[in-house]
Amino acid sequence: ENGELIPDRRGRPYRQWREQIRSPQDIWDEIVRAGRIPGSTSAPKLQPIETRLVMLQTGMRAPMGIKVRGPDLETIERTAVQIEAMLREVPSIDAATVNAERVVGKPYLEIDIDREAAGRYGLSVVDVQNTIAMAIGGMEATTTVEGRERYNVRVRYPRELRGNPEEIGRVLVSAGGGGGGMTSAAGGGMGGGTPARAANQTATQVPLSEVTRIDYVRGPEMIRSENTFPVAYITFGARPGMAEVDVVEQSQLFLDEQMRTGRFALPAGVSYTFAGAYENQLHAAKTLRVVLPLALAIIFLILYFQFRSVPRTLIVFSGIAVAWAGGFMMIWLYGQGWFADFSLFGTNMRELFQFHAINLSVAVWVGFLALFGIASDDGVVMMTYLEQSTDERRPGTIAEVREATVQACLRRVRPCLMTSATTILALLPVLTATGRGADIMIPMAIPSFGGMSLVLLTMFTVPLLFAWHEERRVVRAAA
Repeated sequence: ENGELIPDRRGRPYRQWREQIRSPQDIWDEIVRAGRIPGSTSAPKLQPIETRLVMLQTGMRAPMGIKVRGPDLETIERTAVQIEAMLREVPSIDAATVNAERVVGKPYLEIDIDREAAGRYGLSVVDVQNTIAMAIGGMEATTTVEGRERYNVRVRYPRELRGNPEEIGRVLVSAGGGGGGMTSAAGGGMGGGTPARAANQTATQVPLSEVTRIDYVRGPEMIRSENTFPVAYITFGARPGMAEVDVVEQSQLFLDEQMRTGRFALPAGVSYTFAGAYENQLHAAKTLRVVLPLALAIIFLILYFQFRSVPRTLIVFSGIAVAWAGGFMMIWLYGQGWFADFSLFGTNMRELFQFHAINLSVAVWVGFLALFGIASDDGVVMMTYLEQSTDERRPGTIAEVREATVQACLRRVRPCLMTSATTILALLPVLTATGRGADIMIPMAIPSFGGMSLVLLTMFTVPLLFAWHEERRVVRAAA
């Protein structure tokens, strides 16, 4: 009743039932706002399948986190809580998503056997343990057969006789080593019998509270271990527009600064490491440090084998530098609110091409690698015809060099434009994609789109550099 009908991609309209909900991020923000409870923290924004993949990679339900290792659970929990408080101060971290596991805090019922008291009653530790195991935990007594089915029958006290420490303390232990009494001081005989027999049993049995200490103690919620050490997790999420690698680096620098100033100190034997999906990007970045120079070197060699001249190869290779600049310019423009902020045929261009800030992820660098392979196409087309024109005319003066260069360029404008146009037009469907894989394909396509748009300048730079090189050759020949 308070919104218009909005068509989806398949043409079927649906009602905009809340005016403030316009994107998946708006839905998440609404969930966080409605689920805000004092004393609790929000969770990172992950989809079910994405959460499973992140857990398989890192073991945590978050894309970023810290693993704290130490000698005991209390120490690592205390350290994790301190780190949690400091991470909330990091500007690039969403403070509402910082959460350190409370490793210790679950109540446990602990029954500690008093060996001296048990010895005074002629009881062994095994007698007391068997009574506890059977009366409270239950022990398998027999197996019932129901056709092809088999069921184990376990025997233990009813819940009303083992529901709290006071009732457990009244459980009777047989002093004769009979493996535990099946009677209770509160409930009488479980299996019936004469009063005289019950009196004899009471005289030869000891309440569990006489030979044990029963208390509630704080214990671990869950015990995790890695590399033989107990570990606690601290998960957190980044603010919108922040790259995971940048967030981790800023967090590491912040914690190092706190340790230098003395505000935070790691206890003896405790260490912490950052973990998360960002580690894949670090590994990919290390690989790209080798692949990127190798790809550029191979492209240079291929061009050299074509032209057999280092200066001419460098002239064509300059197109890659132009394309590199175009790719970074497009990444910068994607993060500017004024860029392409207009409508065409009722469609806003920023919404159509999903303009937003782009971080330098692995997908972006892969896009640059693809750009390097096609950025030199226009230069190769132009340089090939310039060589042919020069070889045919053999200019001997600067004026003849310039005339031959201009004539060659005029005949290769159309092929260069067609080469760039086919690449740019082929990338438009990718830039407007919204389905599965779009979050990877769009960052890969942006460098190629920007680079090929700017690489059209090679129609001017390549002839200009070629003419300059040939003019110097003519001058040296005349001298």
